[in-house]
Amino acid sequence: MRFHQTVAAVALGAALAMPAYAGPPLVFNPFVSGASLSTLLAGNNDTIGFAYAGDKFVGSVYFGPNNSQLYSSNLTGTGLALFGTPIAGFSGEIYVSASLGIGGYGPRDVYAGSEAGGTVVRVAHDGSSQGVFASGLTGGVRSIAFDPYGLYGNQMVVATQAGNIYTVSNTGAATLLASVGEDAEGLSFAPQTFGTYAKGTLFVASEGSGILRAITPGGTVTNAVTGLPGAEMVSFVPLNLGASGSLVEGFYAAAFPNDIQKADASQFAPYLGDAVVTSETGHQVWQVHFNSGTGLFEVTQIGTFPAQPEDGIFVTADIIQNPVPEPETYALMLAGLGALGWFTRRRKAAAR
Repeated sequence: MRFHQTVAAVALGAALAMPAYAGPPLVFNPFVSGASLSTLLAGNNDTIGFAYAGDKFVGSVYFGPNNSQLYSSNLTGTGLALFGTPIAGFSGEIYVSASLGIGGYGPRDVYAGSEAGGTVVRVAHDGSSQGVFASGLTGGVRSIAFDPYGLYGNQMVVATQAGNIYTVSNTGAATLLASVGEDAEGLSFAPQTFGTYAKGTLFVASEGSGILRAITPGGTVTNAVTGLPGAEMVSFVPLNLGASGSLVEGFYAAAFPNDIQKADASQFAPYLGDAVVTSETGHQVWQVHFNSGTGLFEVTQIGTFPAQPEDGIFVTADIIQNPVPEPETYALMLAGLGALGWFTRRRKAAAR
């Protein structure tokens, strides 16, 4: 497949359409060294999870030595250290995310879940304490995200291997939101109206079927886009990605079984507001764009990931809107399925 070729277009049964954007394929570069991880974790650099936690990144590795031990890096991907202590009962794929400092959750605390069970563990931001936060989630934990826009009460959202999607309150109380009937590892929230779906709508990606589904706050599930073989993770590109000028902004992904890779923010200028979906099986990176002129969702390959993309793929950072914006002002903070906090303001459009 050549880059920028439309591979699917779906919108309420409409016909195929050509992509709206085109540009050079994404370029990825190593961010966290596999050799450094191997040194820290007794020979294990099988990267799986990766999340932004404010002043650090936090990640996890797959089966083998230190499978249940999280690690941290500084914002340049170096300075690796153990984060917290080994988490009892955790094994296999360990998913990590960080709170956004809204909705009553601690600022940038780290939350982790294991495919081995239905429990989410909270680790304090500085790694000084940890313990069970939520339990009783049916199926192994596959994804954790935080609602930045408020449609779901700014709550935590958890997806399990059984296909159950839960909201989890800041006290750890879990409520079943919906079931998609299959494993759903990718979770992200639309930063703007996306097709017929409202701003803030939750989208989930499923590897087995290649379907990107939308889930409303009432729990209604619809197939938004099909034809994404091996869909592993979905991340919406922030509308103001790159606005802060910080080099931390970008697209990060665990490249199993090697290292952590990054694509700089500037490469995503044509895709602001669109969804980026990766394929575990084919390693493609797709843009999902809604063409308002044709009423179609267009799926275009915009890159090939250098290894198997795994959990922890996210764009730093998703936009979250301040819960109480100032009059005539939008307070935007860059955040994500782990994200970066920078604020921008818009001046009044007209002088009095």
